[in-house]
Amino acid sequence: MGNVICCFTTSEETKRFPIDTNFEFSSPLPSWPPGQGFANGAIDLGGLQVYQITSFTKIWSGSDETGVTFFEPNQIPDGFSTLGCYCQSSNTELFGWVLAGKDVSGGTLASPVDYTLVLSVSDSCYIWLPTPPEGYNSVGYAVTSSSDKPPLDKIMCVRADLTDECETDVLLWGADDGVNVYSSRPTTRGRQAPGVCVGTFIVEDENNTNSIISCLKNNNFDTLSSTMPNLAQITALVQEYSPRLYFHPSETYLPSSTKWYFSNGVLLYQSGDESNPIRVDPTGSNLPQGGSDDGTYWLDLPTDETERERVKKGDLQSCEVYIHIKPMLGATFTDIAIWIFYPFNGPATAKIGLIDVPLGKIGEHIGDWEHFTLRVSNFNGVLYRVYYSQHSGGTWVETPSLEFQNGTNNFVAYSSLHGHATYPSPGVVFQGTNVIGIRNDTAKSDMFLDVGTTYSIMAAEYIDSIIEPPWLNYTRKWGPKITYKIGVELEKLEESSLAIVESVSESLLEILPIEVYEEDGPTGPKMKDNWDGDER
Repeated sequence: MGNVICCFTTSEETKRFPIDTNFEFSSPLPSWPPGQGFANGAIDLGGLQVYQITSFTKIWSGSDETGVTFFEPNQIPDGFSTLGCYCQSSNTELFGWVLAGKDVSGGTLASPVDYTLVLSVSDSCYIWLPTPPEGYNSVGYAVTSSSDKPPLDKIMCVRADLTDECETDVLLWGADDGVNVYSSRPTTRGRQAPGVCVGTFIVEDENNTNSIISCLKNNNFDTLSSTMPNLAQITALVQEYSPRLYFHPSETYLPSSTKWYFSNGVLLYQSGDESNPIRVDPTGSNLPQGGSDDGTYWLDLPTDETERERVKKGDLQSCEVYIHIKPMLGATFTDIAIWIFYPFNGPATAKIGLIDVPLGKIGEHIGDWEHFTLRVSNFNGVLYRVYYSQHSGGTWVETPSLEFQNGTNNFVAYSSLHGHATYPSPGVVFQGTNVIGIRNDTAKSDMFLDVGTTYSIMAAEYIDSIIEPPWLNYTRKWGPKITYKIGVELEKLEESSLAIVESVSESLLEILPIEVYEEDGPTGPKMKDNWDGDER
């Protein structure tokens, strides 16, 4: 398979914006290994076959790069119909898609009975909401350059049982009179949710009266093998896209494999019997399985101080990452969640005005799980988004905005100093404000991890041959909980002549994220909301 790109045509010369350029991967995409249904072009949702369209005709562009561009899909395969038009910010290269539909069982598609004009722009762009017949729902808008209503067969509506509830996602454009344009997504998303993203947009006014479109629903969701990648295809996807993770040149606390961690004297403690900890088996086979995070058990580093300090620093040479493969958006996409374990999370550093303030023990904890997620289309194997986890949240980054490594399709990620949050570019990101905040420093160095050479698949629930490691089903804390007296820590800083005045200390307390107030080892990947759900 060659590069999969978005194409558009336009009949008039206009000012060129980034969106006037098609995004192309650094190198041509491979032909994926054979399998039952992954990357075969079309997916059957249960009588409605859908196809991902990436070729567009431009209808209208905003007057500056802060605007948006509206497109109509073209090069629709024979037998398929348009379900909605596409909209994208004009300040990024064109790299989008919408679904087209084909009725393969009878009665899944129907023409609208009318259109309602919901937005007109500059007398040259008109956005129309289809009025569906009874028993059908609209899943997208028609866009025209004329004030005349579109033909009734321009956009097709979908039978209600093949649709699901839809919501706004990313704000694309704030139009006049309180009308906004958003990308769309299913309201309920997760590993077991059947909602399918159509790739269209939502027009919403202050009263939310125009956001009455739906997404699709995969009624064949139980037959995941028909769309999800097999093991050979997963291997090919990881090799094609897997990132290089760079660590800050001053990083002290590096990742390790769980086997290395357990093999170096890590102890399992039980509440009420703290004086008799048990050394954890290298595979984690003697960890308690299942249950809830009830405080009954926790892990801790070796008791010998020299060994504790050594284990804290991790072992990059032994490190491997752990991958969870899961269906998303009704199994029309595959999420490749890449998890990295760090034995220790280092102390935080605050920025107060022009002064950097080390926060002592504030921010430290034993055991640190971080991740990023690749979202790949099951229609063609194209990487469309990457999620970078950052403390209690994170950021989705579209593929055209990624940094790629040396002419490959392997993107780059950066781990923040001591805190290990992941970012798409080097620099400093602040939690708080530019005046008072917590620093997240990232930079390239000679310390890095090539994920594609150091991974194992820890879970893929739809593949029976994948056996989950015992430590994955350990549901308690990977480190002890120690609550810091933050005032005491700040007093230590004052005593070291940094002279933090009381008013600044109070401001700092207001912006410190909750996780820096205590040393609290995290739970493992399977206990996170995004294991079964979507990223935040």
